[in-house]
Amino acid sequence: MKELFDKKQAYSKEDIAAIEYSQLKGIMGVRTVEAVEAAMTYANYLNSIGITSSNYPIFLKVLGVRNHHVIDSLLGTRDPFLFLSSIQPNYFIVATCFSFLAKYHPAEIYSKTLGIILGVFQATYSNPLDGYKIYPPTIADVNSLGKHLIEEKGQDDLLNRSILDVLDKLSELEGQNIDEEMEDLAVHAHNIRNNFFDSTKRLVDVIPNVLLKTEPNLDLEINPRKNGSLSDNAKPQARPTPAAKPEEEKPAATKKK
Repeated sequence: MKELFDKKQAYSKEDIAAIEYSQLKGIMGVRTVEAVEAAMTYANYLNSIGITSSNYPIFLKVLGVRNHHVIDSLLGTRDPFLFLSSIQPNYFIVATCFSFLAKYHPAEIYSKTLGIILGVFQATYSNPLDGYKIYPPTIADVNSLGKHLIEEKGQDDLLNRSILDVLDKLSELEGQNIDEEMEDLAVHAHNIRNNFFDSTKRLVDVIPNVLLKTEPNLDLEINPRKNGSLSDNAKPQARPTPAAKPEEEKPAATKKK
């Protein structure tokens, strides 16, 4: 029995790192008010240190959080379209951005998050062939992009226009005579763009209907407490300063007769 009490639990650095990561995942799940506020604080910290070529994967991780308060904290006053402009586009960044578009339903994604993603695509495919070499989109990727067009808003909407511009760049890959997949991609991008502009056609004619369906039963976004501050009940209470004791009156001296 003595041996059982003598044993001590040992934790390696890897064990501790796994625990820390598990806690951070809980924060980024933003399922409670406390988690939202913690995620906002973490995003504020990232905003203060700035994005670099060595830390950008962490910024992408936070970008995937489904809470606009957290995204606002990450962005600060920066233009969403230029948020990742200091980082050279690469396969990981572009693939991650397409994965974000795939997991969101139409009209569900936060406008600033979509702006950040479109800024990455604009930089990547400004030269379509060079962009294709960085990350060759699939038909599914282009559908994930096109499904976020909001037909009711028209082409004058900033986000719609930006999506249409990216589709236009991808359509320029047609006729390169490099491979059949590139040709199919370019034609599909052109068809989505054309169906948006043609009043006699709809996106559903070129994008699978299942992708265009909105989700009416989404979980409500959790808001932080006012100004992200602690509630009155959670605020630490200041200990009252004890009142100074009144000085005891000294007995008056009696004059000697």
